[in-house]
Amino acid sequence: MVNYKVADESLAEKGKEALYIAENKMPVTAKVIRERFEKEKPLQGIIIAGCLHVTKETGNLARTLKAGGAEVYLCGSNPLSTQDDVSAALVEEGINVFAWHGNTDEEFYWCIRQCLNAKPNILIDDGADMIVTAHKEFPELVENGTIIACQEETTTGVKRFRAMAKKGVLKVPLFPVNDARCKNQFDNELGTGQGIVAAIYGMHVLFAGKKVVIAGYGHCSTGMALRARGLGANVIVTEVDPTKALQAVFAGYTVKPIIDTLEEADIILTATGCKHVIPPKIEIFDKLKDGIILGNLGHFDIEIPTKELYEYAKEIKPIRSNVEELLMPNGKKVYLLAKGRLANLVLSEGHPSEVMDMSFGLQSLMSEFIVQNKDNLKPGIIEVPKEIDDKVGFLKLKSMGIRIDDLTKEQYNYIHGYEEGT
Repeated sequence: MVNYKVADESLAEKGKEALYIAENKMPVTAKVIRERFEKEKPLQGIIIAGCLHVTKETGNLARTLKAGGAEVYLCGSNPLSTQDDVSAALVEEGINVFAWHGNTDEEFYWCIRQCLNAKPNILIDDGADMIVTAHKEFPELVENGTIIACQEETTTGVKRFRAMAKKGVLKVPLFPVNDARCKNQFDNELGTGQGIVAAIYGMHVLFAGKKVVIAGYGHCSTGMALRARGLGANVIVTEVDPTKALQAVFAGYTVKPIIDTLEEADIILTATGCKHVIPPKIEIFDKLKDGIILGNLGHFDIEIPTKELYEYAKEIKPIRSNVEELLMPNGKKVYLLAKGRLANLVLSEGHPSEVMDMSFGLQSLMSEFIVQNKDNLKPGIIEVPKEIDDKVGFLKLKSMGIRIDDLTKEQYNYIHGYEEGT
């Protein structure tokens, strides 16, 4: 029996079309690994709960885990990122889904609790809300060993778990999949980089000649800066980290404090993982350029001070799907994308399937690794094994028909030795 709550079950056929499109672009997750999982059933008897963006790409991860023998539960990791047609299609395929676009905060956590009520053995999180909720509200799942181990998909979640580990309150083995090279160097940089298309979709805006501010210069923001420049924008980067600021300078970008950009910026895009990148002060809001577009591509809706902007605005008017015009008391207009939430998922379709193939290939193989090594895992942060990261890379290259060199025995001994010198 499938347990679920979705927006509209009649959308299932449309969802199957979306899943098919993604499947054809995800050969590692949806073909190579899935075909082996179907034969070997490495996840037989395991319950996996994922708090993830319920998209066509995530749907193919769920299909692969199910093919491996797992019973799969899904809930959304963001109230506005669920693709309702995909949710409906997955329910028809026997996957337990509690997710719909536009749920409230209360409904969001209700969905997480429904998944945790299933007593899952592996948690796959995107932002840490499910695993933190398990610690707070379902401690028995942690204490009695029901939860074998967990995985985290995004930078924000990894930061939260490292903070928990530092305080000694992380009680489960936690694999930061986000930190694996096949994830952060592709999904984060290429996927989020292409996420600037959300701003184009939202306002049908021409980037060429615009002054675009990219807040932060980590993996996600570097991709955005590069693509904004490629579209002809004059890119300004803001940073708090001196080394990253230097990287931006030497990459040819203008670097300055965000306060100094407000009167000239046509578009501000954030992806820092920190709150109040734009300070929530009236005198700051008054400085914003008339017609500015504000978009956030970080996990939580706290980078742009959405709540304070709403409170200060004289009038809030929806003008396009998931775009609002905020009329400020001084007469200026501010255009807010996706209520300050993940604009690339809300206005567009999230990261392209090609890069999510590697992220979800990692999640699939790590689920298998957890089952195989369940008796040897201890609470705390455990890095993704290099051999699994490399395997996903090799599989992706093979699917693209690309071959690379192999180290000779002599070369291997040289780079792993120390005797041979000048």
